[in-house]
Amino acid sequence: MTFCIDRILGDRPFAEVGNPALAVADERRALLAVAGVHEFDSSAPIGVYCTDNLACRTLLRSHYPVQAMAFHPTLPLLIVGTGRYDGGYFFEGELLLLDLETSKATSLIEHEFGRQILGLEWLNEQELRVLMAPPDDWDDEDAHVEGHVANVLRPDWRVVPPRSITPQELAGPQVAAPRADGREEARRTVSALSTDWDPRRNIRAVQELSDGRILATLDGVQLECWLPSGQRQWAVPDHEGGRDIVIAADEQSAWVGLVRPIWEEYPQSAVRLSLQDGRQLDHLQPSAPVSVVRCADGLPAFAPAGRNGRRSRLHIRRGSRIYFRATVRKDGVRNPDRGEAWLAAVDLDVIPAAERPREPTEAEVIWLFPYSWIPGESHFAGPGAEVADGSLVHAGTVYNGHGLQPGGSFVVRCEVTAGQPSWVFRTDRKATDLDCDTETVYVTYDDGEIVALDLHDGTVRWRRHLNVAGVLVIPTALTIAGPRRLLIGTSDGRLLDCSAG
Repeated sequence: MTFCIDRILGDRPFAEVGNPALAVADERRALLAVAGVHEFDSSAPIGVYCTDNLACRTLLRSHYPVQAMAFHPTLPLLIVGTGRYDGGYFFEGELLLLDLETSKATSLIEHEFGRQILGLEWLNEQELRVLMAPPDDWDDEDAHVEGHVANVLRPDWRVVPPRSITPQELAGPQVAAPRADGREEARRTVSALSTDWDPRRNIRAVQELSDGRILATLDGVQLECWLPSGQRQWAVPDHEGGRDIVIAADEQSAWVGLVRPIWEEYPQSAVRLSLQDGRQLDHLQPSAPVSVVRCADGLPAFAPAGRNGRRSRLHIRRGSRIYFRATVRKDGVRNPDRGEAWLAAVDLDVIPAAERPREPTEAEVIWLFPYSWIPGESHFAGPGAEVADGSLVHAGTVYNGHGLQPGGSFVVRCEVTAGQPSWVFRTDRKATDLDCDTETVYVTYDDGEIVALDLHDGTVRWRRHLNVAGVLVIPTALTIAGPRRLLIGTSDGRLLDCSAG
């Protein structure tokens, strides 16, 4: 197997961290640690950069927002404090020790919930001062403006075991602890080093036109267009950003499904944009969440996406029907939130071409079979595609009250007559996108891995983690652009033009 990143669009300094939330310098080593903004249902990136060439030396991802960082005075170590209020009781967080030579990160606090770290200071080579929020706000009116300070002593911080700092060591006097916001200072710091940085994040879809231009949707941008030269031709800003792309047959326009969380006041929207300059040509507002999909006939369609966000969003490329995951109550009434999940479909010929895209009516829906082929399991939806013989290949996850379990992520090929799988591939991480040709299914995952599966039996042809300049990147969008050629969008806003042999 050969896999090569031939070209990168959207590359720029500090790409790995996106929008900076905190920056701390180590002038002696000519290093800069930059933490990115923590995003919902995602992690906060922390990049360590060489200030002479702005190369990313190592990258760490934190489960919690980053609140404080400090370089060790002599050792190649970075201490990172993270955390947040859980919204109801606890101040959770981690104290992470990053070894700059090995890129290994160690979580140091013993307690299950950790502590929200607010400030860090090395007093000397062995002693670290830690400012923390209280463990919780029970009977503590000042918990959100005060904290506790403690000094932690270790003879050699290079060999501190995981989860070895006890609650007793973190006990200390209560002091004023205002919650600092380091975003403006961080932006000034990175801007002083480079004016070319851009807080691009989360490519959600990528497509190529016949003239070599590349289209992408991402955070804060409905749609953008890149020339074959590698220059961005135009971009349409948006407060949330675009998601799905369906290009018209004449390549003069494209329908774009926009991201609109159901808890916001903005209605779900889809827009048709000119591919010459991004002008809006049409605008539709479905009554419920939808995916905009390109069907086998090349026309766009609205596939109901449910109200459970990404868990209900089945997105099938090139379908000879409009497929979606829906729930139905025992009395036979379709319900977007409660009931048994089924695979449903709408035949394309029941919606005239002149009316597409539009929402299907209840009378047009065909109920095919239960969405889960295993009795008693609940399966969440994901990306997929229709194969030439009419079968479906799609990804998903198995519901578990404790979160995604080992083997709880799957890719399945199933017939649409009875729903029984011809093969199932399981792994431990959630798929971010999927596409297939006549021989291979390509799947990207949220830990940075891309896996190529044999279309016929689901066996692994090859798998690898994506790296740019030696740093792991997270693929968030994938499209087969030609024979052995893939376009991959990343969580840090880059577009990778790749060849796979």
